[in-house]
Amino acid sequence: MTVSTASAPAAAQSGGRFSASSTLVSVIKYALLLVLGFTFALPFIWMLSSALKDDPQVFTIPPIWIPSPMFWENFPNAWTKYDFTRFTFNTIFRYGIPATLGTVLSSAFIAYGFARIKWPGRDVVFAIMMGTLMIPYAVTMVPLFIIFKNLGWLNSYLPLVVPAFFGNPWAIFLLRQFYRGIPSELSEAAKIDGANELGILFRIILPLAGPVLTVIALFTFISTWNDYLAPLIYLNKTELYPIALGVNLLRQAAGQTGTTALVYPHLMAVSAIVTIPVAIAFYFAQRTFIEGVAVTGLKG
Repeated sequence: MTVSTASAPAAAQSGGRFSASSTLVSVIKYALLLVLGFTFALPFIWMLSSALKDDPQVFTIPPIWIPSPMFWENFPNAWTKYDFTRFTFNTIFRYGIPATLGTVLSSAFIAYGFARIKWPGRDVVFAIMMGTLMIPYAVTMVPLFIIFKNLGWLNSYLPLVVPAFFGNPWAIFLLRQFYRGIPSELSEAAKIDGANELGILFRIILPLAGPVLTVIALFTFISTWNDYLAPLIYLNKTELYPIALGVNLLRQAAGQTGTTALVYPHLMAVSAIVTIPVAIAFYFAQRTFIEGVAVTGLKG
């Protein structure tokens, strides 16, 4: 009883030190996260601030963070300066959605063949496919342009969309990793019930792969939304431009007119408008996104 009584204050003191140390670590951790979060958000804050300014406020030193007055008309004026409604339609319905669907569907089929079906040379072909990730786009840019030119596909979205229906190595890798983590007993039970490989893919594998498919779809759509180089190579008509090339028209406006009047505020206004939808989509899909990234690390 004496030993127990003597050790109680020491245990309480040790617990108090541990609690204080844990609290200090938590405070430092969250303070660091706040600083890093603000650092990452700073460019977006500056973009929104600049979108509400006129040129004198933009180029004032020291910088003005809160515009006075605020020019809210910069947003509609910048959007209507060029036909950004058409550019948005082109980006979403003529490029983004078709390319995303093509990537998801083709990669799902190809990954199933690499992960769940045994055939001669499977691992060798998979290694070769993964090796293509090491080839820079600049190396294939000219040959692809010549091919699509000979096919008569220039000034159309075919060069941007059709390749998506032949698989994406990165997406195939993610899906293959996930497929290999699914117990083979599920496929065997389905085969006993008379299901073929397509039935197993559509009824068992793909319903389980929802988080991974969401990750691939989100990344692919964001890539098409921000894509500048590929449309610049294949599209020469303004009415075919996606968002990225439309924003570039605002940048070129200064050199064409010989003045910089409201070019920078308009650039920031349009940039803010086209950034917000992607940020919102990622915010609502972040739980599925994180889950999808986590499960793709499984191995069979």
